[in-house]
Amino acid sequence: MRIVMWILRLALFFVLFGFAVKNDQIVSLHFFFGNEWKMSLVFVILAAFAAGSVLGVTATFASLLRNRREIGRLRRDVARAERESRAAVRTADVVVSKAD
Repeated sequence: MRIVMWILRLALFFVLFGFAVKNDQIVSLHFFFGNEWKMSLVFVILAAFAAGSVLGVTATFASLLRNRREIGRLRRDVARAERESRAAVRTADVVVSKAD
């Protein structure tokens, strides 16, 4: 399995490397107020990918924190319910033993 993963990684590397070599043209990025940057197309694509990755991780992180908070609350609720259940069983045992 490790060999297959390494072969896939190597294939992906060569595909991306070939993409980078074939797309080395200079492009102009026009910003507001007449600002303009000239850079390689590969760097523009890489920057867009990195920005999207950061935004995706940020959005996922907020959801992760919300889920962790809810899991903690649910665990506390389960522990409280178990304590109440044990107390009810003890009370029922006392009532049954007095009735005998």
